[in-house]
Amino acid sequence: MKIVSTGYAKTRTFNDPGQWLDRISFYTGILEELAKKNEVESIEQINYSGRMERNGVGYHFLNFKNPGSYFPWRQHQYIKKLKPAVVLVNGFIFPLQIMQLRFILGNKVKIAVINRAEKPGIGKRKFLQRLADRCVQQYFFASEEMGAGWIQQGIIANKNKVAAVMQASSPFFVMKKEEARKKTGITGAPVFLFVGRLDANKDPVNILKAFEVFIKQQPLAKLYMIYQADELKPEIGKLIAGNRDLQKTVELVGGVPHKEMQYWYNSADFIVSGSHYEGSGIAVCEAMSCACVPILTSIPSFRKMTGPGNCGLLYEPGNADALIKILFQTTELDMEKEKASALQQFEQELSFKAIAEKIEHTLASL
Repeated sequence: MKIVSTGYAKTRTFNDPGQWLDRISFYTGILEELAKKNEVESIEQINYSGRMERNGVGYHFLNFKNPGSYFPWRQHQYIKKLKPAVVLVNGFIFPLQIMQLRFILGNKVKIAVINRAEKPGIGKRKFLQRLADRCVQQYFFASEEMGAGWIQQGIIANKNKVAAVMQASSPFFVMKKEEARKKTGITGAPVFLFVGRLDANKDPVNILKAFEVFIKQQPLAKLYMIYQADELKPEIGKLIAGNRDLQKTVELVGGVPHKEMQYWYNSADFIVSGSHYEGSGIAVCEAMSCACVPILTSIPSFRKMTGPGNCGLLYEPGNADALIKILFQTTELDMEKEKASALQQFEQELSFKAIAEKIEHTLASL
């Protein structure tokens, strides 16, 4: 089966193809697994033109001077020349382009859309998505629940076109904690790690409020917060500055180069999230690949990622009391067993191999 992966978002800040592929390794790992049994090509749009092959996947870098974002005729003609059996489209935020792709390719080529955390459109986009649904044979969502929202909105007409498959995975692996902590300098017992934006959706304030109660009885515990965007940093800084216990046990790390994150995940015992919405949860996936035990909000994507019930602990988003209760539960856990469960769940459901097998099986049945 010949599979072509494509999208319509353009990233002009990258001009090195190798660096770009490293940047999106959470997705290319899936393509590389698919390439072990299929012919796989991927269309990339950065500030570079050319083709390269990596781990069995042919990457085509298109850098048209006049890309024609609304009417990408040249991109579609290029895809047609590759003669795909299936085209994987990243995201459903460009329904007009998907309809044009169908017109160019004809009806024999299958089109599958990978949800990239986008929510159902409104207004004109919603109308166009309903029309584009007629051109799509398959949708991949992180969970069935997330796809159900699109069905309820009347955008996806047939529920049988929705499959639960993660959109990304992790290239990281387990290493000795002592070795990892030499790199990170992390201390504490246990160690909790927060990775994400400091914004209302990630809700780090709720996490800190719960942690403030927890450390009164567990003063050796530490919370490390890694982030890029810091919308709520002033509020968080004020909260920490006003509490001596938090000053001793919480460290605002800031940004960390992605390739170094493996050491941070392996240095921690738990990955903790306060998210109210996630399309998937790449940081959680990466943490689980390093045997971090997940403490997550009970939202559709996280419930799917953890089983639910196969590993980790879930709580209601925004509920500090529920999180406090879970934090105290961690003191009674068999950590070796919990870490093994997290790693097993990753390997069976969230790894590149597991995701590729699900995609391949689904595409073969179209």
